[in-house]
Amino acid sequence: MTIKRMDNVLIVVDDLDAVVAFFVALGMELEGTGPVEGRWVERVIGIDDVRQDVAMLRIPGGVSGRIELARFHAPKAIRSEPTDAPANTLGIRRVMFAVDDVDAVLARLRPHGGELVGTVENYENVYRLCYVRGPEGIVVGLAQELG
Repeated sequence: MTIKRMDNVLIVVDDLDAVVAFFVALGMELEGTGPVEGRWVERVIGIDDVRQDVAMLRIPGGVSGRIELARFHAPKAIRSEPTDAPANTLGIRRVMFAVDDVDAVLARLRPHGGELVGTVENYENVYRLCYVRGPEGIVVGLAQELG
């Protein structure tokens, strides 16, 4: 048996609207939003009395890969680390996206809270790379293939 694909990455947030706007500015498409609750989700995630809103975003053009955002109303979300955790903090640190133009994406993200973590760098004349911190400390990597 093999893995067919990576379906999505879940990010738990407090301000669902702000984070959706950030990912839409990045270039993702909002696939849908809605409440998620009930015994089935409680059994899947191992938490009782769950009430949450979710938003699913997809990469345009039929490319696989999604970001699922969840805002928990009950029980309240728990913060496990500072929102500005550095790149060497244990756990998932970022999601990387291949983009056509790093500078254009940065310009779209800035009005939505996007700030460079470090600088935009050229990696061996193959990629321009950077990390961007968005709302709630979410970090996305941008990679522009050169040549």
